[in-house]
Amino acid sequence: MAARQMRWLLSGELLVYLVLSAWLVGRGGWTPLAAGGLVLGCFLGLRLFVTALTFILMRANSDQVPGQFRIGPIRALRMAFEEYAGLIVLFSVIQPFEAFWVGPDHLGKAAGRPPLLLIHGYQCNRGFWFWLRPRLEAAGWIVATHNLEPVWAGIDDYLQDIERRIDEVLAATGAQRVILVGHSMGGLVLRAYLRRYGSARVAHIVTLGSPHQGTRLAPLGLGRNARQMRPGSPWMAALASPGAVPLPPGSVSIFSCHDNYVFPQRTCSTLQGAANVIVGGISHLAMAFSPLVLDKLLEALDKP
Repeated sequence: MAARQMRWLLSGELLVYLVLSAWLVGRGGWTPLAAGGLVLGCFLGLRLFVTALTFILMRANSDQVPGQFRIGPIRALRMAFEEYAGLIVLFSVIQPFEAFWVGPDHLGKAAGRPPLLLIHGYQCNRGFWFWLRPRLEAAGWIVATHNLEPVWAGIDDYLQDIERRIDEVLAATGAQRVILVGHSMGGLVLRAYLRRYGSARVAHIVTLGSPHQGTRLAPLGLGRNARQMRPGSPWMAALASPGAVPLPPGSVSIFSCHDNYVFPQRTCSTLQGAANVIVGGISHLAMAFSPLVLDKLLEALDKP
């Protein structure tokens, strides 16, 4: 469903650009090359605007960056470019066609380590794991993925399907427990799963760039899940209530002090009861392609 929705949105956007360019060629006297340049400029410019807006809001709402993670202007520009490229690649190339790029999961029998179940974030799908999944498999992990649908549902609406997917993964691998890995909103889905179903079948959880205390970007999002991710929302308060199920031992929250979607970064991403691992110079979507994040994830997965 998410991939189909992305394809429709992408097709609708391109159709608008093509109609505009045809009008400019037919009525405005533009050359086809100039009109094509306008289409490309509109396509790239819209994504540049979205990227720039997130960084502007991040700069206005950031925690103070620890000294060891401060970056200079060159690294900041590189980080912004990586985020811009990640937005284009993920939302215009990979995720709209995730079945082609990612393919089915390969669930062999577990041999000594729990299988992984990867849960993506807000408005994404399993295509988010395009780069990370094969590298986790190359490190010897059995990796399963899952799509959260519908896109704009409440976070708790995803939990029954997560439970069903865990059943499938454990049956296919012969394992007793899984390790749950979530990016962004996916980390909140994992915690909500633990609140409803407990941790008997979960070895531990690892979150990447997750808004554990909400994010100030959430008011710009659509859907019930975006409203739930607002700092101080009733849903966030219930998730952190004293009666909440404790995290399994070895759980980890990995986050960037330069995250341009989850901010203030340390305030929003720190998870009580987990080991909190900070990285710097990495933006939110660029986590999907970051060797540093991969290294930190592999370290977290090897925790007992």
